[in-house]
Amino acid sequence: MDIIIKPVITEKMTAMGESLNRYGFIVNRKANKLQIKKAIEELYGVDVVSVNTMTYRGKTKSRFTKTGVISGKTASFKKAIITVAEGETIDFYSNI
Repeated sequence: MDIIIKPVITEKMTAMGESLNRYGFIVNRKANKLQIKKAIEELYGVDVVSVNTMTYRGKTKSRFTKTGVISGKTASFKKAIITVAEGETIDFYSNI
């Protein structure tokens, strides 16, 4: 089971990473906090202090076109906010 899907890189999460040592990740919906903690520690080599998770439901969306109404649904996902130990950082841009 692939636990970490991708990091969340937004203005808000970047500011939290710089000031509070908190980073966001999109994770597998079936992963628990202990699995997420272990995966982050192995992948980035940092000490994880805490893991907070939140599950988002998919939203139904519709739009009006010439051929009629097209309706669909966005995917649901789980987001984890990771707090790392003081003095440690995660650099997402190191391998670019």
